[in-house]
Amino acid sequence: MSVLLLFVYGVSLAYFALTLLWFLVPAFYGLPSKPTQPNRIRKALRMAGLKEGETLYDLGAGDGRVLFIAAREFGANAVGLEVGPVQVAFVWLRILLGGAGERVRVRWANYYRADLSQADVVFIYATLRELMKLAPHLQKQMRAGTRLVSIAADFPEWEPTAFDEESLIFVYEMPPRQGSLTTYLLKRTD
Repeated sequence: MSVLLLFVYGVSLAYFALTLLWFLVPAFYGLPSKPTQPNRIRKALRMAGLKEGETLYDLGAGDGRVLFIAAREFGANAVGLEVGPVQVAFVWLRILLGGAGERVRVRWANYYRADLSQADVVFIYATLRELMKLAPHLQKQMRAGTRLVSIAADFPEWEPTAFDEESLIFVYEMPPRQGSLTTYLLKRTD
């Protein structure tokens, strides 16, 4: 009986530790812990014009939902970059069990240092503070013509090429146009 009790205690402690890591590691980097809803992801990927065979990078892959939607529904090759080791393990298990094949990959990485030169589309859901910090890296890493999709926050010094007010989806094309959401909206009203 005491062995069973120790086992249950150990499993409970491990579950608690994994849950804590799930939220704490991304929070340490200032990233939102709320995942993007699937319909919002689909809308964002349609707005970015993601095509079959293109490569999508998801910066902060979380539970991998963007990766799987991009691969299964759009026929894209999807690469997730994630700082949380628990999230990476979870996505890796989903890849093994879910039959995503070679279209989905996940890497334990800090996207502030990642090579994004192979991306056709980059997806990010982060705070304004994080986007401002990330902008110079994106400009250096992303090649001309690469599309960037941001959920919920915009790059304040860049003018989007598309914007969905209802879902707060911002699409940019590299190299970014100087401007802002305001300049984009003013052009739309002309």
